[in-house]
Amino acid sequence: MMIENCLLSLGIDKIFTITVDNASSNDVAVNYLRKKFSPRKSCIANGKYLHMRCMTHIVNLIVVEILKEMNKSVARVRGAVRYVRQSPTRLKRFMERVEVEKIDCKKILCLDVCTRWNSTYLMLDTAQNFERAFERFEEQDTKFRAELELGEGWPTIEDWSSVRNLRDFLEHFYEVTLRVSGTSYVTSNNFFDELTEIDILLRDAQSSVDIDFSVMAMKMKDKYDKYWGDIDKMNMLIFVACVLDPRQKLNYLEFALSEMYNSEKSSEVMQKLKDTLFELYDEYKPRISSDCGRTSEGKTAFVNDPQQKVKRRIKNLYKRRVIENGGEDQTSELDKYLGKATENHDDGFVILLWWKVNSPRFPALSKMAKEVLAIPLSTVASESAFSTGGRVLDQFRSSLTPKMVQALMCAQDYIRNSSTEEEIKKIEEQIQELDKIDNDSSWNALDPTLNS
Repeated sequence: MMIENCLLSLGIDKIFTITVDNASSNDVAVNYLRKKFSPRKSCIANGKYLHMRCMTHIVNLIVVEILKEMNKSVARVRGAVRYVRQSPTRLKRFMERVEVEKIDCKKILCLDVCTRWNSTYLMLDTAQNFERAFERFEEQDTKFRAELELGEGWPTIEDWSSVRNLRDFLEHFYEVTLRVSGTSYVTSNNFFDELTEIDILLRDAQSSVDIDFSVMAMKMKDKYDKYWGDIDKMNMLIFVACVLDPRQKLNYLEFALSEMYNSEKSSEVMQKLKDTLFELYDEYKPRISSDCGRTSEGKTAFVNDPQQKVKRRIKNLYKRRVIENGGEDQTSELDKYLGKATENHDDGFVILLWWKVNSPRFPALSKMAKEVLAIPLSTVASESAFSTGGRVLDQFRSSLTPKMVQALMCAQDYIRNSSTEEEIKKIEEQIQELDKIDNDSSWNALDPTLNS
């Protein structure tokens, strides 16, 4: 009820989809909204496609399986990173070992949050570059190995090898998460590509010569099939979005599905997709046709000559009949679009621009595409927006004034939106240099021999 009241207070009386994670409470909320909004004709197809599951949340559930299996190696590397980062003096001595080993890596050791696999990936991605530095650090710090042995133990050569394999495997899921969580481009039409990539990745891992890795991949595939293996549990709009990409359409999906599933299941998915596609098109076609009819009738009112008015009315009635029938050749917009050759896969292709340019040819489909392509696949962006303040005002910056917090958040937003990736990298490097200078100053202040 609170969600409904909030939507109505904001003037939102129509809902296309709601993207949420797999919590059971969200199922209850979505069912409630479907029950309330469907009688008002505020949902497409009576709310059948209202519930959209967050893709990144499902990826998270899949990846957690591999971290459970390789928990010991990850825990040992985590212990080594934690020990080094526990004090500025240790970190300084460690960086000296990095220079001695001539390790060309500008990344800084970071400790992960155990409940967030992406932070674990970033920790391993950085730590595996400094294996030799950890070994040299252990030679000169007698407490290092002793303290780690009290916990999960010292990371062995086998642990570092496992961590590197894990890092390479997790990289694919990390990149998928970044792509589907974007906010400056359309993501819904890429869902099927990401789904096929994960499916191929897991199948390849299952056939690995490493038995442990193969068993682990089987467990991940079971989790994958739980959410994406059953067609009845999937929102068909994610496939419709792929069809509405003029570079793909039905032929591409038919081929890809035949590679992913057996012939019976792929045929079932294709039939259900076609039914959904035409059902959705029928929802939009009457709206566009009636709008065109009202526009035509409105234009005749400005004709003063009665004879011209009659001629114009007949022409407008004919145009309206043609639109309602899908064209003079009795072929619907959807059939014309599907029958048209696919576009080339160019890097500079902008799908929304294509639909804008072709909207006069496909008025109903362009309206449908505009709404389907706007569906977010992930809740990461919205959750991140609500947690930005918490990241700025953490336990180490709790004395910042509200004005300063606002300035930091605005600066962060400005840098992200007005800078290229190369410029952002340069800014990050400059920040790291400043942190290094600040740390050097702190060490000098703490070391009495430098002050005497």
